[in-house]
Amino acid sequence: MKVTILVGSKSDIEVAEKARARLVEFRIPCEVHVASAHRTPEKVERLVRDPSTDVFICMAGMSAALPGVVASRTLKPVIGVPLHRGLGFDSLLSVVQMPPGIPVASVGLDA
Repeated sequence: MKVTILVGSKSDIEVAEKARARLVEFRIPCEVHVASAHRTPEKVERLVRDPSTDVFICMAGMSAALPGVVASRTLKPVIGVPLHRGLGFDSLLSVVQMPPGIPVASVGLDA
C-alpha cells in the first residue's frame, strides 16, 4: 500500500511531515507533495492519476478545497485533514460537508 499526502501550501508541510513520520514507523510507503486545488490544479490532477497511490491524505486550511477536489477525481480513499488557520472552522466545515457522491473521511483539526 502507498499513501500520498497532499498539502495545499508550503506552510502546511510541517503537519504533513508528522503524518509521514508516523506512516514510516509502520513501514507504509508514502510521499508528500505540495499541490493546491486553486493554484496548481494540473499538479493535483497528475498526482491523483498516479496508479501507485492507494490512499490520499489531503491536508488544507482555510477553504480546504483539496480533499473534495481529489475525491471528485478518484475512487480511491481520501482522508481530509482540516488545518488550523484562524479558528479552523472554515477548513473543518469544508472537509465534513461534502456533497453527495464525493466521499471524504474526515479527522479533527491538525490531526
